[in-house]
Amino acid sequence: MSVFEAPFPAGLPIGDGWVPAPTAPVRFPYDGSQIAEAPIGDAQLARTALDAAVAAADTVARLPSHVRRAALLNTRDMLAARRAEFERLLVLETGKPLVDCRTEVARTLVTLETAAEEVARLHGETVPLDLLPSGEGLMGFWTRRPIGVVVGIAGFNYPLLLATHKIAPALAAGCPVVCKPAPQTPLATLWLVHLLREAGGPVGLPPEAVQLVTGGVDVGETLVTDRRVGAVSFTGSAAVGHTIARAAAPTKVLLELGSNAALVVAADADLGAAADAVVRGGYYASGQACISVQRVLVEAPVAEEFLGLLTDRVAAVAVGDPRDEATRVAALIDQQSTRRVRDWIAEAVAAGAKIVAGGDSDGGILRPTVLADVPDGLPAWDEEIFGPVVCVRAVADIDTAFDLVNRSRYGLHASVYTRSLSTAFAAVERLQVGGVVVNEVPGFRADNMPYGGVKDSGIGREGPRFAVEELTVTRMAIIRPA
Repeated sequence: MSVFEAPFPAGLPIGDGWVPAPTAPVRFPYDGSQIAEAPIGDAQLARTALDAAVAAADTVARLPSHVRRAALLNTRDMLAARRAEFERLLVLETGKPLVDCRTEVARTLVTLETAAEEVARLHGETVPLDLLPSGEGLMGFWTRRPIGVVVGIAGFNYPLLLATHKIAPALAAGCPVVCKPAPQTPLATLWLVHLLREAGGPVGLPPEAVQLVTGGVDVGETLVTDRRVGAVSFTGSAAVGHTIARAAAPTKVLLELGSNAALVVAADADLGAAADAVVRGGYYASGQACISVQRVLVEAPVAEEFLGLLTDRVAAVAVGDPRDEATRVAALIDQQSTRRVRDWIAEAVAAGAKIVAGGDSDGGILRPTVLADVPDGLPAWDEEIFGPVVCVRAVADIDTAFDLVNRSRYGLHASVYTRSLSTAFAAVERLQVGGVVVNEVPGFRADNMPYGGVKDSGIGREGPRFAVEELTVTRMAIIRPA
């Protein structure tokens, strides 16, 4: 029995309407109950969507700024009016605690508004061409032009927000976009696309400007390997991102990939605040966030005290039904993910790590877990665990901590807790990551800032201003007046 009645048409938003498609159940990760039936696309429907996007590309590129801006702002207003319903749906299809789903909707609204504002900032500059005698008398300027059709592929953990970070900047830039949500979490994104079409139609946005195709690997391969695509924007695991980059070449690819974010605790830090940050930043979204705290590096003189403070706080984290206001950790997206995290914990313990807190389950839900002294070379330390697990290690000094942060193949966000400006600036200078956060969780992200990683954490930057730059190309004009 479905508990979510879709407020959008049946089928998939492809071309100028909604195309029929077979369906499959979407299930509530907490108890496995069916939420709704969702349409399932295939490679042929993906090709149909790309054909429609390519045909509409010139029209979308020529849309006046006021049309693109109004479509995004109208969508924001329509989503805001259904805010509580979106929050409830996100809880049901992701299994994330309600508090995290409220944050996701709030951030989605900010992203839509910020993308709308960027429409007015698409401009170029004049260029002095007479640095050589051959340029005397020439006038030069450049503008930014849409890159073409954008394919946006989003992950399951923040489906509404991640899709918005693909779709809204593409429209702001004047690019038609074809979105593919994660198979486990298509519903909120389908509703978002419906709102965009409803909001954009009256102001002149063609429906082909925003399309969505669900499905599996065949759909993804069809979308990313089509040479007519101008850019592919993907959020997900490093392994899948690398596969997409190889398959899509030479098409431009923007990758927001995984990490194993580190939090460094200096001996001079406010240890209580740092322990609070590990709990807040390690277990939000049940640990299913690419910038959640995974590795904690503590200077040795304060390591024992810090671990005691952390253990007390972890014991108070509420575990249970994600619909409950108090819940902070709930079930992971599926049982396969839960088994993997359990296996990584067991492997770490077998190699000498100690379970300081958690490590077991409550009704199928992994309790918030703290592991101490996880050796190098194990997935729980080296890879992205994507679950409610934090690993703590004592280090001799700050330099050693920074070296360990940089030893990872990932580099998305890292943070340091310290009272020293010298240490703070050293972190900004030395840490090989896309974002350095001082005295706050590495999971902090304002949706208008440049966001992205280095090394295996990806290439390119999100945040509407920066994504619009990624999704446009400069066009140089060189004029010799008659």
